Amino acid sequence: MVKRIIPDQCCGALVDIQEFFLSQVGNRLVRSRIEANMTNLARLLGYFRIPIVVTLERPVYYKGALPKGLKKQLDDGARFFEKNCFDLTKEPKIRACFTRLKKKQVIVAGCETEVCVLQSCLGLLDLGYEVYVVEDLLFSSSRNVDSAIARMKAEGAVFLTYKTLYYELIEAVEGGRHTERMLEAFGPFPDDLPDCAA
Repeated sequence: MVKRIIPDQCCGALVDIQEFFLSQVGNRLVRSRIEANMTNLARLLGYFRIPIVVTLERPVYYKGALPKGLKKQLDDGARFFEKNCFDLTKEPKIRACFTRLKKKQVIVAGCETEVCVLQSCLGLLDLGYEVYVVEDLLFSSSRNVDSAIARMKAEGAVFLTYKTLYYELIEAVEGGRHTERMLEAFGPFPDDLPDCAA
């Protein structure tokens, strides 16, 4: 059976996008691209009214909060959680939140690819969710994360790009962008929202 993303069946998971991790990725240009891409993902999911679960690794006073631009973009519907475990599903409050959302698909982005993202994807898969990982919206302090990506794929996570997600969400609405159906359901599509990651 072909797996397709269905907007009203999915939620987002933004994993540990914090100062401590962002400071390890290299120069300011790389960091600003990551922040812009994450903000655009939040805008895209927000347009389709897809709920977002945001995690922050403890201790937050040391690891830092979300970048201001990203936090500002997340609407009141986003759920924020601090976590001690690498696997977000091992935190009872986070697991309960996913259960309450009653969604079967989870779109994942964040860091670190081979630690918290990997462990969280394995946890979500183990709970029976369809997991879609936005590959160009993952980051890590490590240079080689190929084995982590291979493991997630082998366990059933579906990898896609931001651009693929963008168009798949639009295509999921009958008739696509700028149609009466889409306007009725979600309002005008933001013309300034880029269709691919920077």
